[in-house]
Amino acid sequence: MFKSINFVEIFSSFIVMAAIIDIFGSIPIFVSMKEQNKTIKAGQACLTALGLFLAFFFAGDALLKLFGIDAASFAVAGSFVLFILAVEMILGREIIKNDGGSGGASIVPIAFPLIAGPGALTALLSLRADYEVVNIMIALLLNIGLDYLVIRSLDKVQKLLGPNLIFILRKFFGVILLAIAVNMFVNNISVIVRNVMK
Repeated sequence: MFKSINFVEIFSSFIVMAAIIDIFGSIPIFVSMKEQNKTIKAGQACLTALGLFLAFFFAGDALLKLFGIDAASFAVAGSFVLFILAVEMILGREIIKNDGGSGGASIVPIAFPLIAGPGALTALLSLRADYEVVNIMIALLLNIGLDYLVIRSLDKVQKLLGPNLIFILRKFFGVILLAIAVNMFVNNISVIVRNVMK
């Protein structure tokens, strides 16, 4: 297990997940919820999101086999999702709007879809085609830890970063995510082509 640990894979997986979850970009949404007197429990939100990630990561693989889809094909599909998300981050345009929902804000919309959204769940499963499971899990735990710290220290983080730095971070992660999406597409489309040519 320890031999499989690769810090480059952990860092790459962490960046992908952090870019899609975009916890810093969600700060204005969290602030708006607080102003509406909605209770935000950082621990509950992050544990729920982690449960969703783990369930999809392991059960999702079984679903792929059930439908006869290989990991490379899913990764190519996932690269398109990452590409669209990256373009959204760079251009500042959202396709899916988060309306805040009703009921417990810690579960909906914070745990889902702000943290464990469709894009993040798809990306997590897509990473299996390129990286070791242990490295993806470490990166996921690091991301959940970051999400917890940000939500727990919302006021301090907002004041520390300011709107301009949050804007810059969002664009920076968007460009990184775009490059990762292209790399994921190239690596896995070549696998598919080789399998077809056999």
